[in-house]
Amino acid sequence: MIILGINAYHADAAAAIVVDGKLIAAAEEERFRRIKHWAGFPAEAIRYCLSEAGVSIHDVDHVAVSRDPKAHFWRKVLFALGHRPKWSYLADRMRNRSRVGNIKGVMSNELGARGEEIKARVHHIEHHRAHMASGFFVSPFDRAAVVSVDALGDYTSTMWGIGEGNRIDVKGNILFPHSLGFLYTAATQYLGFPKYGDEYKVMGLAAYGEPEYPDAFRRIIRLKKDGTFELDLRFFRHHTGGVPMTWERGEPAVGPIYSDRWECLLGPARKPDEEVTSRHQNIASSLQVVFEETYFSILNKLYERTKLRSLCLSGGCAMNSVANGKISDRTPFEKIYIPPAPGDAGTAVGSAYDVHHRVPGLPRSFVMDHAFWGPQFGEADLSKELGLRSEEMKERGCIVTEIGDEDELCRRTARAIADGKVVGWFQGRMEWGPRALGNRSILADPRRADMKDVLNARIKRREAFRPFAPSILAEAAGDYFEKSTPDPFMLKVYPVKKEKRSVIPAVTHADGTGRFQTVDRATHPGYWKLIKAFEKLTGVPVLLNTSFNENEPIVARPEEAVDCFLRTKMDRLVMGNFWIEKA
Repeated sequence: MIILGINAYHADAAAAIVVDGKLIAAAEEERFRRIKHWAGFPAEAIRYCLSEAGVSIHDVDHVAVSRDPKAHFWRKVLFALGHRPKWSYLADRMRNRSRVGNIKGVMSNELGARGEEIKARVHHIEHHRAHMASGFFVSPFDRAAVVSVDALGDYTSTMWGIGEGNRIDVKGNILFPHSLGFLYTAATQYLGFPKYGDEYKVMGLAAYGEPEYPDAFRRIIRLKKDGTFELDLRFFRHHTGGVPMTWERGEPAVGPIYSDRWECLLGPARKPDEEVTSRHQNIASSLQVVFEETYFSILNKLYERTKLRSLCLSGGCAMNSVANGKISDRTPFEKIYIPPAPGDAGTAVGSAYDVHHRVPGLPRSFVMDHAFWGPQFGEADLSKELGLRSEEMKERGCIVTEIGDEDELCRRTARAIADGKVVGWFQGRMEWGPRALGNRSILADPRRADMKDVLNARIKRREAFRPFAPSILAEAAGDYFEKSTPDPFMLKVYPVKKEKRSVIPAVTHADGTGRFQTVDRATHPGYWKLIKAFEKLTGVPVLLNTSFNENEPIVARPEEAVDCFLRTKMDRLVMGNFWIEKA
């Protein structure tokens, strides 16, 4: 049984393919289109998934789309009648619904099916059910509490239930217009970060501030006795239809969600080009405090309802790694699984597994314990690209060497990093999800206190308050962090032990924490070997790991890696067995 899962006509368009219950491939469209958070139909990601599975679109049995236009239909109608949103908003929603409802026609046009009939049955999976499936059905748990929290999908912002075997029973939800995700997005825009997906910047900024304004945020969002929440809608615009949104063929855009009342309550909004002051830091810190109060209220009530110690978490709010690192302290949950793509891209995997597990009696036979589901390139591909670029690279003073021994390649790379060099590391299959996890990474020495400034000046050019992350050998995590629970997907922030903060200052944030990635020898042997080589040289089993890009999506193909290497002040590039250095 071949199932193609897609997230379409929304931000982070993506595709995944599941064959007989096994995930074969998954990728975000942005990696092929080279536009961050690309929204629209994921034609290139679908082509890749079909190719990786060795099938055509005509071999696919089921297409699972992580949108159900019929979900909560009458609630939508009643809300529209009561609030009379603008006609332009309704027209845009109708166009979007029409495209989602005509997936076979779109697939024929986009994939060049030449009018042949596509046999696949199309399934429309409610957005948050797809999120929940993306966590539970690929988790190691046979029974768990399951929750999805994000901005909005199919008229819902939050959904929870119980996963058991091949079933997820939904127990409750929170409907539009009340949304924890919209709270964070509105605050992000208010703080002068208007681009889609900028929320992570505010999370990083929060570490520099003090929670001076939590009571103000508690006026904007109120906790209810049943563990849920509601927004004071006077502070928002999204429910009026007055917020322009773009979800088609390019970078997504969302107009201002916050109303003028924010400025009455918290003072003037920051413009994107204005300096970030201590007031902005304190607002970000206060937002994070109230976000966590709400987040943990949902989770604690979920535990009370289920009494289960295992938790599967997904949705865009599950990207808040600061909150995730506190779940075991602030709730009774002991075992936590968050997939590598908890945001909307992950619904491509979730919708596929939702359909797979609709077949009665099918056992669960897959656990996603690594994130490497994207394109890979053999030595012949890499050699061809380097051959095509040979003259250009000679002109730039580059020397290319092929090193056939993996141990020697790791030793040489570790030595370069220990000597202060910045290394592009391009290996194996591309990561699924937003994090570079050691296959499309830029690596540097975490011991150098100035390395953050070096990377920003030479390559990344990003805000100074944003931290860089540590990759650490899984077996050494407890030596450097207050918690050692494995997290191969870099989705939890934990305190760095006080005595180790001066050892790895480049990856220790302003509040003494780090968003760590544990690297296990069994699931990621090549990257483990590199970090081990660095440990043998320096005594430190940690590397600074940041995404291989420069204000663009993470590189996917060899030509993009070479382009980024040549246009930045990166010192070394390691692609497969090829070692490239600038003279």
